[in-house]
Amino acid sequence: MRTIDYYMSLPYRIEVVPDVAEGGFTAWYPELPGCITTADTMDKILENAMDAKRSWLEAAIADGVEIKEPVKMNVEDYSGQFKLRIPKSLHMTLSVNARREGISMNQYCIYLLSKAETVPF
Repeated sequence: MRTIDYYMSLPYRIEVVPDVAEGGFTAWYPELPGCITTADTMDKILENAMDAKRSWLEAAIADGVEIKEPVKMNVEDYSGQFKLRIPKSLHMTLSVNARREGISMNQYCIYLLSKAETVPF
């Protein structure tokens, strides 16, 4: 059986966002469902997050809950390529706009994707 120290040493991803409604910050660990905390300052949110993580892990171990290990993400594991099927009308629009900008459709699509909000990992 894995120990609390083992799980605490793992690099779980933490997400921290400003709490616009209440002020301060909210933090959670996406891989530890329900592990969430708040604080007034960024320094305090990180401290509270570590406390919340430890409490969550202790409770999970005591209750026999399965604890998933962090997903390892490595940029070298990705090729930078994917195939995408789109409607012909969208293909035409992208092509026309790329031509208008004087760049390839691939470059134009990369530009559009880079402007969009992405899901944090």
